[in-house]
Amino acid sequence: MASTYSFDVVSDFDRQELVNAVDQTIREINSRYDLKDTKTTVELGDEAIIVNTGSEFTLDAIHDILRTKAAKRDLSLKIFDYGKIEAASGNRIRQEIKLRKGISSEIAKQISKLIRDEFKKIQASIQGDAVRVSAKSKDELQTVIQRLKQEDYPVALQFTNYR
Repeated sequence: MASTYSFDVVSDFDRQELVNAVDQTIREINSRYDLKDTKTTVELGDEAIIVNTGSEFTLDAIHDILRTKAAKRDLSLKIFDYGKIEAASGNRIRQEIKLRKGISSEIAKQISKLIRDEFKKIQASIQGDAVRVSAKSKDELQTVIQRLKQEDYPVALQFTNYR
């Protein structure tokens, strides 16, 4: 009996690590002399991070801090989708940074097309916001994972349920 092996291609992030990264960002903002008196707030919601600060200069500094803290915690920087900068009350600015989660249908189609075109013996099926990849040999699946890591998709890819 020939058994098949499979894995899922997903785009997700560790919520707790993100909470920790935002927490560290807030702590650094409160302790840095150039940001201490800006009355900056960074709020983590379910689907976005909302930054409220005094100027675009401080907003850029906050982006740098957030990216650094996220990278140190092995979070991909592709999960951040920076929204447009809006004017808020009292000469302040506000920005919503959406958190990307899941693979959109267009990207899922690109992934499955790449697998179909380059690997004839491997099946790829789109299942909601994930792509299930299956084959008869684990070695072929490893080759697919290496090939997908070479591509530069606008979302962070993880490979789960490897069986």
